[in-house]
Amino acid sequence: MTDTPPQPLYAQIADLLTDEIAAGRLREGDRLPPERDMATAYGISVGTLRKALAALSSRGLVESRQGSGNYIRNTRAAGGLYAFFRLERVEGGGQPSAEIIGLERLEKPADLPTFGTSAEAWRIRRLRRLDGDPAAAEEIWLDAGRADDLRAEDLSPSLYHFYHSRLGLRIVRAEDRVGVATMPDWAPPLEAGRPAGYVDRISHAQDGRSVEVSRTWFDPDRARYVSRIR
Repeated sequence: MTDTPPQPLYAQIADLLTDEIAAGRLREGDRLPPERDMATAYGISVGTLRKALAALSSRGLVESRQGSGNYIRNTRAAGGLYAFFRLERVEGGGQPSAEIIGLERLEKPADLPTFGTSAEAWRIRRLRRLDGDPAAAEEIWLDAGRADDLRAEDLSPSLYHFYHSRLGLRIVRAEDRVGVATMPDWAPPLEAGRPAGYVDRISHAQDGRSVEVSRTWFDPDRARYVSRIR
């Protein structure tokens, strides 16, 4: 596959923030941190950050208020992966969060689809919550060729943010396959062995290559897999 040309840095940051909005981690009316603090967190200059915020403003996602700061607005306009494929509460919405259960570097299991270039991958297991309630078990396999070393304490609730800010890896495309399965036994308080919704995802980076496979088992009494076409 031919590599795609990289986006300008400000555009990458704008897309990353758009995904955070679409994922529900940034809500309408939220005030963003001071620009200097945000620039430091992303490892970029304030000028680059301001170009990213200007791009978001042109999309109707961010509003700058003189003397007050930058605020999130019109979250329904957010695009990105999360806007189209996400878990929500049965009744709709829900603030997502994630708790790391385990992190190991292992040989890739034979039952995973082919991805990446290394024979090994980092297996990240997480408990996903919506508004604090346990909703899903998630198992992510990140190609070890993209990360020499990972520590659980360094992983942020948004793995895509971590990939971008720490690994220079931006997820730009994903394919999901949805079905049914049984809940695994490694994510209490979710009930092991009970029927569950199941999402199998393979994700691709900005260079067009597949880098990650994930499996998500969700409690159908608490969550729904939502796909929106805008």
